[in-house]
Amino acid sequence: MAVELVVMGLGHVGLPLSRAAVSAGLATAGYDVSRPVVRGLTDGRSHVGGVDDADVAAMLRAGFHATDDPAVLDGAQTVVICVPTGLTDKGLPDLSAVEDAAAVVAAHLHPGMLVVLESTSYPGTTEDVVRPLLERGSGLRAGEDFHLAYSPQRIDPGNPTWDVRNTPKIVSGRTALCAKHAVAFYSRFVDQLVVARGTREAEMAKLLENTYRYVNIALVDEVALFCHETGIDIWDVLHCAASKPFGFAPFSPGPGVGGHCIPVDPRYLAARAESQGFAFRTLAAAQDVLSRMPDHVVERALTILTKTTGRPEGARALLLGVTYKPDVADIRETPARQVAAGLLAAGVEVSYHDPYVPEFTVGGTPLPRTEDLRDALDRTDVAILLQDHACYARETLGQARCALLDTRGKAVGSRVTLL
Repeated sequence: MAVELVVMGLGHVGLPLSRAAVSAGLATAGYDVSRPVVRGLTDGRSHVGGVDDADVAAMLRAGFHATDDPAVLDGAQTVVICVPTGLTDKGLPDLSAVEDAAAVVAAHLHPGMLVVLESTSYPGTTEDVVRPLLERGSGLRAGEDFHLAYSPQRIDPGNPTWDVRNTPKIVSGRTALCAKHAVAFYSRFVDQLVVARGTREAEMAKLLENTYRYVNIALVDEVALFCHETGIDIWDVLHCAASKPFGFAPFSPGPGVGGHCIPVDPRYLAARAESQGFAFRTLAAAQDVLSRMPDHVVERALTILTKTTGRPEGARALLLGVTYKPDVADIRETPARQVAAGLLAAGVEVSYHDPYVPEFTVGGTPLPRTEDLRDALDRTDVAILLQDHACYARETLGQARCALLDTRGKAVGSRVTLL
């Protein structure tokens, strides 16, 4: 039986999108190349934060189904590509998942179908990468035989306020008619749409959003480094600056940036610019600062261990929170891995506590995990607050018997050292 919508890629973007579409009454199916993902969803289990098992069960009752069979695309009115776009080992854009998805769609493309790319990429991806693959594989012409659009995802995992429906959504099309079809589709389950002039503008807008955060995080991190060197309380500086009601957007320092977007998207922008002979000097400077933050945390922790135990070798360090974001079970690009690697290289015994992460590996080796926070704090030499999970109460951290390196400005106590 044909469906109205097929969402390709059922991860942190595709599954919430599928839920929103199902809730709006669209006959929706999900396609994913991962059999464990498909089996889990078929059995009613969610693997994505913000979408729980009850949500998946409700989707299944409403007719949603997940599959790894591309035949599900046959007859679909709309296909939305939500596959991941990461980096190669050399730090360059990796569009292999997008290219594979486009090739699969091309084999099932039919006249009148709307194909939307939501995966984040550099300006020109929709027009120069996806369109040729679709046209060559189907014999159809974008903008004439089928509709091609780009609409960047704006998923914020763990955000209880902003979701797919109430977050304004940028839409664009290869032609004005393509954009019109994209608007008609998304308006069924998104409250506010913003129509871009073209796909390149929409692609660039997405990169700008995350690059803005990337650069500003780097700025406040570098200010934190300066404040450390000069004895200035960075957290009081931020508190005072944030009191200004205009002209200042508050950002907080930390051990580094993580997640799928912030560390990755600026690389896409920089790589695209370099290919066209343009150098983003601001991005290069930001990357330099952000790449140094995990090592700065390691240096601070080793200094603390030297003072408290005499030497780092054989001392015990406890990482508090190894996800990239508070209260979200997501460890993609987390700086905790680089911090742990640096401590291990110095001979420190490293363990971790994180209620959201049952297993955490560094260099292929699992780190010991502790579940009893108070007991772990009593048995370690230094605890390092990397992520500000709600479970890390200010009082508990401040009263810990061990030394505490706080990278989030949360704890207060005689044994607390701030970033």
